[in-house]
Amino acid sequence: MENITPPYLQPGDTIGIVAPARSITRDELQPAIRFLTSQGFLVKTAPHLYSKHYQFAGTDGERAQDLMEMIEDQSVKAILCARGGYGTVRILDLLNLRKLQHNPKWIIGYSDIAFLHSLITGWFGIETLHATMPINFPDSVQGNQSTMALISALKGESLYYELKHHPLNLPGHATGVLIGGNLSILSSLSGTTSEMSYSGRILFIEDVDEYLYHIDRMIMQLKRSGKLKSIAGLIVGHFSDMKDNSEPFGSDAYEIIYSAVKEYRIPVCFGFPAGHAEPNLPLIIGRTVELKVSDEGAKVGFYRSLT
Repeated sequence: MENITPPYLQPGDTIGIVAPARSITRDELQPAIRFLTSQGFLVKTAPHLYSKHYQFAGTDGERAQDLMEMIEDQSVKAILCARGGYGTVRILDLLNLRKLQHNPKWIIGYSDIAFLHSLITGWFGIETLHATMPINFPDSVQGNQSTMALISALKGESLYYELKHHPLNLPGHATGVLIGGNLSILSSLSGTTSEMSYSGRILFIEDVDEYLYHIDRMIMQLKRSGKLKSIAGLIVGHFSDMKDNSEPFGSDAYEIIYSAVKEYRIPVCFGFPAGHAEPNLPLIIGRTVELKVSDEGAKVGFYRSLT
């Protein structure tokens, strides 16, 4: 069964901004509002967007209420999550995401927002957009590669990426539905009702600010649970600001991942420009994607939706 593609956006459409995890200030959000407005969109901010409850953007109930109001608001055509951090998992049981089936709209973000990607695509078959968030928008109203690519994706322009050769790439050709996001989030979803199916899928992973032995532990969990063996292909994004102990682990993040998947006959692409570094280019979670990896490099193309 094909996943549901939310309607693409046109100038004059409204983009709602919510904060399901960590708090954000008005000053931090202003560059995003200026940029989105300059691109011809209207911006609607959630009632509790600037609330603060310790490190969270309001209480669990307030953050859930904000997201549900944006989902139910017929005038809002896309929902942009302000930032990640931590907290999205705490509101999942307070949401009625089934309402998106009656009024599909793009849910946008990365990092902690991977919880929403997993639940919305896995349970309800609705595509979501793994892309940059307002906390990362540059001050310039001209934007940058990440923000301009986000706008292109929201307008329905084709996503196709050609990448240079990476020495750890594993050659091959595969087609499958794209799943994934932040590795730490995927690991925490293991065994829960919000976990996506991995079988026959193209998996994307990225992470930030983790000890290398944590990366190894999470990758080994995916391997020993049979998930890495079941996927059709792997796309590896930014692994930024990795940490090591005083006694070195002995491998970097990419080497850890390579060691775990090299025995499988699947294409593996390292160095995809998405995650916690610039550029952070959009990926459509839940969309069928074609991955080709050769000695020349890698190509990642998304099947065109008829929406």
